[in-house]
Amino acid sequence: MPYVSTEAPVTTGALTSAPPASPSDESLSPGRPGYRRMSLGLFAAGVAAFALLYSTQALLPAVSADFGVTAGQASWTVSAATGALALFVLPLSALSERFGRRTLMTVSLTVAVVVGLLVPFAPNLEWLIALRAVQGAALAGLPASAMAYLAEEVRPRALVGAIGLFVAGNSIGGMSGRIVAGWISQLWGWRAGLAAVGLIALVCAVAFRVLLPKARHFTPGTLDPRALARTVGRHLADPLLRRLYAIGALFMTVFGAVYTAIGFRLVEAPFNLPQGVIGSIFLVYLVGTLSSAAAGKLVERLGRRGALYLAVGTTAAGLLLSLTDSLAAVLLGLVLITAGFFAGHAVASSAVSRTAKTGRAQASALYQSAYYVGSSVGGTLGAVAFHTGGWGATVGLGLLAVLGVVSVTLYGTHAARVEERALAAAAGR
Repeated sequence: MPYVSTEAPVTTGALTSAPPASPSDESLSPGRPGYRRMSLGLFAAGVAAFALLYSTQALLPAVSADFGVTAGQASWTVSAATGALALFVLPLSALSERFGRRTLMTVSLTVAVVVGLLVPFAPNLEWLIALRAVQGAALAGLPASAMAYLAEEVRPRALVGAIGLFVAGNSIGGMSGRIVAGWISQLWGWRAGLAAVGLIALVCAVAFRVLLPKARHFTPGTLDPRALARTVGRHLADPLLRRLYAIGALFMTVFGAVYTAIGFRLVEAPFNLPQGVIGSIFLVYLVGTLSSAAAGKLVERLGRRGALYLAVGTTAAGLLLSLTDSLAAVLLGLVLITAGFFAGHAVASSAVSRTAKTGRAQASALYQSAYYVGSSVGGTLGAVAFHTGGWGATVGLGLLAVLGVVSVTLYGTHAARVEERALAAAAGR
């Protein structure tokens, strides 16, 4: 899932434009004309985008067998898409400030869907990876633009609900794309599975364009690359933001490794599951929706670091449990890994908006970049680890990333205490 903040994106230093429009009678809110169309339109966009982004993940064993390549090589069909998204999310979020949110989202989805309809005809693995990279780059224009559109067009009191529906579209798209691709692949092959996902995305993209109202509060700005670079530089110089970016990347490394390699494990002995059933494993994502929603209460009770430690412990327990050869234990392990990952991701991503006092759009985009870099690295290394050392090696990689989260969090705790002592000493002088 993409990072989503419930705070309005604020662009500082990246461009010069008029101040954001204040809420007016034309702002969208429940019960007002256009709100339902807007909500359904962005829901459809979220379904299309994330069905396409992870469409090959459930099909990796079939792709690997058809092209006669290793698990690590096949995993690049996922990593190329998420890596390209990570690379392009920041520049495309800046372009939306100049050309408009609705326009950029429309272009992004159109390109991604067209490529999605071409992907099933890829003659070899190299072409498949290249097309998936183009698809990921195109999809990078959606998340930040959607958040900015909502912040500008929706009344503040209705913003959380509108964002929640967009996030639901993301989750359902990522889950349903894998499930549909898995079952269609079992019946007619992986190319048919990808074609089905492409057609679903096409319908959703058309619905998005027809339903989404035109922007009423968008004011185009003039891009200033040097100002954008200064804003990004300030964020990267902030120690706390760097730690949050690292935590997001490390959590996603675990998640990417597990869900890229799990299909290869379940298709082999002692499980020998068919492709459709393997695709249905992604129903576990629903657990992540619940744990994300509970993250706020965890932070209230345990603090941000306490919530992160709980998320880490849950993820580690799931990784260890998945080592057994019992299908029930493996599924429970996936539940724990998914719950821990989504809780940790929610804690880290929400902290980004609270930490960044200016340039929150760029701070959020940097988090998304780190997040999807983690997805790419985890997906590729997880598949390579499985190919060379089996599931135990993939779990070892995941535990190493979990240890990284613990180390970063402990270092943050130490740094905070040192700063507190220094402030206390200065106050006592």
